[in-house]
Amino acid sequence: MSNGIRLSECRPFEGGASVIAATLEEDIVLGLLAPKVRLVEDELIGRFGAKRHHVREALVLLEALGLVERKRNIGAQVKAFSREEVIQLYEMRELLEVEAMRKIPLPVPTQPLQVLMQIQHAHDSAVQQRDARCIFRTNQEFHRHLFAQCGNAFLAQAIEDFARKTHAIRFGALISSEHQLQSQQEHHELLQVLESGDRQSLIELTMKHLVPSRDHYLKAQEMLQA
Repeated sequence: MSNGIRLSECRPFEGGASVIAATLEEDIVLGLLAPKVRLVEDELIGRFGAKRHHVREALVLLEALGLVERKRNIGAQVKAFSREEVIQLYEMRELLEVEAMRKIPLPVPTQPLQVLMQIQHAHDSAVQQRDARCIFRTNQEFHRHLFAQCGNAFLAQAIEDFARKTHAIRFGALISSEHQLQSQQEHHELLQVLESGDRQSLIELTMKHLVPSRDHYLKAQEMLQA
């Protein structure tokens, strides 16, 4: 892998549709499976040593998450988005995430703040080790716990659902060293304002945090069309 990024498995592979789907989801985010790449059942069966019905169930799960689409005479492939779709999806993410930041009690109480700091410590270690899969997982855990503080479980779930829909848009950005360090820095800035209680800075940081992956996809799209 380029840039010295390691793609280790942070947990043992135990088989089953959910594990296959989770691994392919990571592959999509990490740019190992780019938009429009076909997901061939026989190849996946060979890769995972799984039964065909497990592979098919995994593809159904990924389709439900908005990461995979099925096309006639083509089969399953990683979903590709138009420029307008990318912009609209990120508009929705911004609306939802900013609303959550408005609801979070500030300053954040000590116990949930300490949990966030512990998760970020694990994320820092993953960045230092350049372990892309662990970076992805600890990043997900950080944001899941962060948005849970808004006190509205439905809003937090909607945020997670829309974030997953953009995994195919985020492809490749996560393994960029520059993006990793920027994201890591922004996480620490978020922790500081959660502790200080500066809501306006919290909202601005939340909006800023969405921009790199969106722009990375749009730029890659422009280069392909040039």
